[in-house]
Amino acid sequence: MNQFFANILTGINSLIGNYGWSMVIFTLLIKLLISPLDYKSRKGMRRTQQIQPQIAKLQQKYANDKDKLNQKMSELYRKENINPMSGCLPMLLSMPLLFIMFAAMRLVANTELAKQAIELLVNGVQNNEGWLWIKNIWMPDSPFYGTVVDQANLNMITPDIWKNVFASLDAVKVEALAALGVTAENISGATLFPLLQATEAYQAEMALWHELPKLNLLITEMSIYAKPNGWFILPILACVTQFLMSSTTQGQQLQTNDQQQSTGKFMKYFFPLFSLFICSSYNAAFSVYWVVSNLFAWAEQLVFNKMFEMQDRAGNTGKPVKEEDSIK
Repeated sequence: MNQFFANILTGINSLIGNYGWSMVIFTLLIKLLISPLDYKSRKGMRRTQQIQPQIAKLQQKYANDKDKLNQKMSELYRKENINPMSGCLPMLLSMPLLFIMFAAMRLVANTELAKQAIELLVNGVQNNEGWLWIKNIWMPDSPFYGTVVDQANLNMITPDIWKNVFASLDAVKVEALAALGVTAENISGATLFPLLQATEAYQAEMALWHELPKLNLLITEMSIYAKPNGWFILPILACVTQFLMSSTTQGQQLQTNDQQQSTGKFMKYFFPLFSLFICSSYNAAFSVYWVVSNLFAWAEQLVFNKMFEMQDRAGNTGKPVKEEDSIK
């Protein structure tokens, strides 16, 4: 399945000719594919949230009688025609698809990085895949990274990807690698990077994107490049759009106790900061996905809310239960 989705992304790129825009289209296709599941999940959660006040009263009234509480809760759910799992099940069904998609994006990114490293090593050419302000979309959108692959990123490429890339090389490149002692059996980031560092092409590329004095952050030092790969725009957009989406989602949820409110506030700020951290250190193509996905989810939430409001006015979601009936 990973290869299947990776083939979809590369297929889109064969038509578009740019992996940045291909990632935008790929993300929208995936989000549209799971949108029906999102709709069912959010509709189920909304219906459950509508009866949260009644649930809270039942929990308070039967706090010392769990069996009676479960009975009354079941009666309430049946009366309102609500499946308690209706909000979670569609989400659980969509999760495997999302994990497969992440793996597919990682597969494509690592494959392209491996090809770039081999091309620079063999032919002395750095083939950057640019997009808008980003010079190489397979490296982070950050002033702390250059365009040339570093050892850390090379080491993240798994042996199966190295072998697949090696198998796709033409005879000229295979011979050139063999002359350097690199074969299908020993090709890896650890093998290639020392050879890459020793080449004039790599040294010239690093001189072109030379480092400025390091930024001292007390606990660590970070390199700033004279001509960086990016300007930290995507990580910031990921943080902002994640906060926007989280705020919209939190605003639609009812928190009936202090613990839920505290958890909601924590998640509202944790996920944007997490997005900032991930997108600042991972390749820019992944950051494109993250930003587009957040914007789609935010817009989707607004559209779904309008649809739910229209259904409520039309009486399609059922009448809310009366409080006195729910706690009898």
